[in-house]
Amino acid sequence: MPVQNALLTILIEKVRTDTLVLPSLPEIALKIRKLAEDPNVNLAKMAEMISHDPALSARIMKIANSAFVGRGVHVNTLQQATTRIGLRYIKNVVTAMAMEQLFVSKSPMIKKYMDNVWSETLELTAFALAAMQQYNSNYKYTAVNFDTMTLAGLVHNIGALPVLTEAEKQLDVFGNEEFLKQATASIAGPIGSTILRSWGFPDELIEVAEHWDHPDYQPKHPSYVDFIRIAAIKQGRYHAEGEIADLLTPYVELGLIPSNEFYRSPEFVASFNEIKQLFV
Repeated sequence: MPVQNALLTILIEKVRTDTLVLPSLPEIALKIRKLAEDPNVNLAKMAEMISHDPALSARIMKIANSAFVGRGVHVNTLQQATTRIGLRYIKNVVTAMAMEQLFVSKSPMIKKYMDNVWSETLELTAFALAAMQQYNSNYKYTAVNFDTMTLAGLVHNIGALPVLTEAEKQLDVFGNEEFLKQATASIAGPIGSTILRSWGFPDELIEVAEHWDHPDYQPKHPSYVDFIRIAAIKQGRYHAEGEIADLLTPYVELGLIPSNEFYRSPEFVASFNEIKQLFV
């Protein structure tokens, strides 16, 4: 496919020469991340800022009353919710929730593909969080937590966005769904890591975007990459040879999941469905 491969050539060259136009975080996410990093910020001020975005307000309330952070007593105000969740959680969760605003297009064909990418992303994030929750329940101290895992899931495939944006400019050449699927799989990793660096994200999230779909890369310790891969294997999106059960077996041996059919248990299904509701 020499003509279609031209898109990959264009993108690779733009990444190499630092001329790729990168997406920007939505304004509300930028403001909240900046506010959360202010050593003098108070939770009342944070709640007031979040209140200007009704959709984010609703999500924060949902999370505050979820099984992840809920403590039995229902909270009814944003200030109570922000107090319960804490600044670090808020910074990452609000950023994650704002990600959906980036997946927009004037082309019906590209918009449909973006919607599919976002739907897969939400499904993967919920699955990874449920797997992480199961893992964390067995250990007093772990290296993975809810807020960062949420953000890791929702940015793991952010590199697909510039691929689709570039394809939209020449739909007559690049407007083929099968090609777009192959193109995003080929180059989304390095583009994603470039985007996250430009946003000032930490190394653990850059590692996810760059390496989650590279089987030859193995984290030295249990990490967000592992749980993203576990979810991607179940989705059939991890580019490694083997059946689901075989691909999950190494994670059983590492103690990250209890079995290679863990996702069939009623407890996991209930947790997964509950988490999915946080993103609705």
